[in-house]
Formats: sequence, C-alpha cells, structure tokens
Amino acid sequence: MRGYATPKVAVGAVVGNDRGEILLGQRADTSEWFYPVGWADIGYSPSEVAVKEVLEETGIEAEPVRLIAVLDAMRLGFSAIPFYSLVFHCRQTGGELQGHPLETLDVGWFAREALPSPLRRAGDWVGIAFAAIDGEDVPARFDPPRTPPWRSEPDS
Repeated sequence: MRGYATPKVAVGAVVGNDRGEILLGQRADTSEWFYPVGWADIGYSPSEVAVKEVLEETGIEAEPVRLIAVLDAMRLGFSAIPFYSLVFHCRQTGGELQGHPLETLDVGWFAREALPSPLRRAGDWVGIAFAAIDGEDVPARFDPPRTPPWRSEPDS
C-alpha cells in the first residue's frame, strides 16, 4: 500500500415522509433498526450514494435536502473499522417499501413515538433525525476537535 492509511467513507440517509415518519431498515447483519447506510462508491457523489442506498435497501426514491452529520465512527464507538460517516436528510419522492433480500430483514416507516426495537444506538441520531424531518434548522453535527488532536501531552 502506498501513501497514508485513511478511513473509509460511509453515507447514510435519514429519510422523512409527508407524515413526519422516518424510514428504517432492520439490518440483516445485526437485526438492529437503522437508517439506510452504505460504503461510498467511486464515481458517485456522497448525495448520489445516499439516494442509491435508500433505493437499494428500501425501494424508496428520495432526494437529498442537506447534510446533517459528519462523524468519525471509530471515535464514537460505532465500529472497529476506521470510517467517516456522512449523513444526509432526504425527502421521499416515490417508490414502494421493498427491502433488499440480503441486507435487510424488514423495512418500514415509523413515527417518533412508535420506533421499532432494537434501534442501533438511538441516542446518537434519533434526535437530530427527527429535528431534520420536522424542518428545524439544526446545524450539522460533527465531532469537535480534541486539544490538540495530533500531539500527545509532554511527559511531566
């Protein structure tokens, strides 16, 4: 391998519908419910990957509204694999629910007060997801820098 080791990139999509519900899939690998997400593909922009993943995993057509999070998955304890996750808020534009036979066990639309279980790390994303779906002007979430992030503390 040449050059520096760098993290992979995943792209997720928080999709809302006209009823204020969120689109979730039950992942085949963990049985947890989560928003559609997948590895970035070469030749696609991040927003195109978001649209593609939503369609592939759920059968729903969506359009990106805005970027709502840029996160370091290892730092947050989401994964042992180093990757950054870009999360878009998207709006449903069409399609019909149809889960991917290899990636999902089930898919569905859920109201805030009727979320399925088990949810994947709900405390990390449900609040910002529904704020975006509700049309709130929330700033994009990101990991704040550590002080200093690139140096260790000198020996005392």
